[in-house]
Amino acid sequence: MTAGTPLPLAPSPARREALTRRIRLLVAATIAYNVVEAIVAITAGTIASSTALIGFGLDSVIEVSSAAAVAWQFSAADHAVREAREQRALRIIAVSFFALAAYVTVDAVRALTGTGEAERSVPGIVIAALSLAIMPFLSAAQRKAGRALGSASAVADSKQTLLCTYLSAVLLLGLVLNATLGWSWADPVAALAIAALAVKEGRDAWQGKGCCAAPAAGIMSPAGAASESGTCGCRPGCDCRT
Repeated sequence: MTAGTPLPLAPSPARREALTRRIRLLVAATIAYNVVEAIVAITAGTIASSTALIGFGLDSVIEVSSAAAVAWQFSAADHAVREAREQRALRIIAVSFFALAAYVTVDAVRALTGTGEAERSVPGIVIAALSLAIMPFLSAAQRKAGRALGSASAVADSKQTLLCTYLSAVLLLGLVLNATLGWSWADPVAALAIAALAVKEGRDAWQGKGCCAAPAAGIMSPAGAASESGTCGCRPGCDCRT
């Protein structure tokens, strides 16, 4: 933001409560979908002896823990209590990212060494395609609401949901290529790249980045810079560029 440009005002109490309700609904929808996704993927993976599908199902369990942390934070009726819970929720989300990266890495290495491959599974292809269609919308809606509210945890959880989209694409591509061309290596190679991204997002969540939000007031210092918040309205320690 250039010097002299007024910062946006913080959301009004009524707007803040509306955004809070929206985040609660989106988190509830994310949890509900991921529970179903986990059951279907793990069941289909067990039937097809597919470690990729089972891993995808376990990723859904990890996502539920991340979304549950945000649900716990926003279950408080008082805004000050929600703010106080933010850092703990971010820690839980960060650990969820790291757990996801660890599992995806181990599963990818097992697949590449021939001890576990994504086998043909029609239910697996269906659930991966559904996730690829649904998750981007949930992620974008929650990220938009989280940024408007200034909640780093909501934004971080939306990135966890976005990672599910990437994993869905990887799983779908791996299952289709393996079923049609026998390219069992396609899934684990792409999964390793996603694991690296998960580590980055986990580190950002741990540091509280990604919480770009309107400051408490649109007051500028004489030099034209925001006082306590960052130059684009973030709280101290937050990175608006993520």
